[in-house]
Amino acid sequence: MVRGIRGAITVDENTVEQIEKATQEMLELIIKENALALEDISSALFTVTPDLNAAFPAAGARAIGWSTVPLMCCTEIPVQGALPYCIRVLLQVNTDKTQQEIHHVYLRDAVQLRQDLSC
Repeated sequence: MVRGIRGAITVDENTVEQIEKATQEMLELIIKENALALEDISSALFTVTPDLNAAFPAAGARAIGWSTVPLMCCTEIPVQGALPYCIRVLLQVNTDKTQQEIHHVYLRDAVQLRQDLSC
């Protein structure tokens, strides 16, 4: 079965280092919280808010070994008042877990996005 796992994290600055490190932190925690192997991940869709353009989150994923996972990056809709400096991910994973057993990961200021889903 394929399930979706959501994650989001914020950064303080629009830099390559912060975007890549935050992406890696978020992905590593999603893997840990859901007891996943890299082979379980079908694909990942990353979005960033329009104020983040120094790097692709996919580059951070590739740097930690996600070289065979299909990855795509997009820009979020620029809704006025939306949380700034935010990286989001939707992972599609192969798992036997139920929706209720999935752990979504929201870190730093992104916790406010979905407090009902956060670990």
